[in-house]
Amino acid sequence: MPEHIRIREVLHMEPPRPSLTVKGWVRTFRNDQFIAVNDGSCYENLQVVIDPTQFEGALLKRITTGAAIMARGELVASIGRGQRVELKASHIEILGDCDPETYPLQPKKHSLEFLREHAHLRMRTQTFGAVFRIRHSLAYAIHHFFHQKGFIYLHTPIITASDAEGAGELFQVTTLDLQHIPLNERGEVDYSQDFFGRKANLTVSGQLEGELGALAFSLIYTFGPTFRAENSNTTRHLAEFWMIEPEMAFYDLHDNMDLAEEFIKYIIQFVLEHHPTDLQWLANRLKEEESKKPQQERLEMDLLEKLHFVVEHPFERITYTDAFEILKNSPQNKKKKFQFPVEQWGMDLQSEHERYLVEKYFKKPVIITDYPREIKAFYMRQNDDGRTVRAMDILFPGIGEIVGGSQREERYDRLLQRMQELHISPQELYWYLDSRRFGGCPHSGFGLGFERMVQFVTGMSNIRDVIPFPRTPKNIAF
Repeated sequence: MPEHIRIREVLHMEPPRPSLTVKGWVRTFRNDQFIAVNDGSCYENLQVVIDPTQFEGALLKRITTGAAIMARGELVASIGRGQRVELKASHIEILGDCDPETYPLQPKKHSLEFLREHAHLRMRTQTFGAVFRIRHSLAYAIHHFFHQKGFIYLHTPIITASDAEGAGELFQVTTLDLQHIPLNERGEVDYSQDFFGRKANLTVSGQLEGELGALAFSLIYTFGPTFRAENSNTTRHLAEFWMIEPEMAFYDLHDNMDLAEEFIKYIIQFVLEHHPTDLQWLANRLKEEESKKPQQERLEMDLLEKLHFVVEHPFERITYTDAFEILKNSPQNKKKKFQFPVEQWGMDLQSEHERYLVEKYFKKPVIITDYPREIKAFYMRQNDDGRTVRAMDILFPGIGEIVGGSQREERYDRLLQRMQELHISPQELYWYLDSRRFGGCPHSGFGLGFERMVQFVTGMSNIRDVIPFPRTPKNIAF
């Protein structure tokens, strides 16, 4: 075990402690006497106090913002304001110099845009330290929630030959020589010469394989990276993102909604309990950001109020048809303030419609069910009305859709018919159809976009700021 102690632990110790060693990076160095040191374990810095007369001038000049240091000394009660304890250092060692002339993260406020350009360093800032500690805890809470409920964690493929959503926005995987692509007699790419002997891509979802696991273990979940080659530069889209996708045998749509709501509340509550200082920092940052907006555009609740509100109140549940009528008759629609007018039943709801329902009409998270079959995926169970399916989407304030799910179509003939209608090859997905032929049963599942959940919990407005190294169009720098 290393000799040094993490700063998170040091800050909870009772002084005095005669000999203590810490290691971290310098945030600030004031008056040649006070060093603020942070090792990433928590939001707070440890104040290290030195007597400059006891150290060489050459060493003091190397204690610059960003430098890695080791400090050893006595932990004492602090007489200054802003900290309970401080380290009175008798020994300082420079573990890594940092050039003050070229280091981008000087002790001043930097814009998020500037920090995105320095993504290799931005995790050292207080804001991104808080974001990524919370991201870690959300991931831990997800695994803990499903483990204690008896779910099996299933690793589904990252490289696949199927397109679960049928959207066609796929990253292709190939070992073919792109300078000399082999063609068949029809002039098409000859994928028989490729690594897998057929066309392959990065997955957009682990759902289809996850369903196979649910029909063996009853309860499974996947949690891994997914990819979508959507040429979008909005604050809501990434080309590489993480998805949590549970699949449950013998669950109907109502069981599915109950589990999703319980799950979301659990992971938010976990962060509220374990990251009060990180959340308070992010809440203060968001409050300052909101104060610069016009009054009518500001959020009605601050970050902590919003999180507690979600945890403490039941989600509203309505059908697509009811949601459509609310939107169609809304003042927003009648005054033509929606960018996409709500006119005809069957339209796909846009983010502005989803946010109106959540933020203006119900003022709480909303679960919309029973969507038109024409705007939903082939695998969703068809309702008896012949025009809707047993889908459910969960909508959150500031985000819009955060969860998408459904009861899956377990009837072989209905699934086959729907695939044929949408020109999805039954031969290529024979294994998916087999799951209905051999002991198929009613089952359900949903997908939660992990980055959108991190966005919601941290209050960050841009999804690129909740993943360490965002992948977006024309951006793969780090």
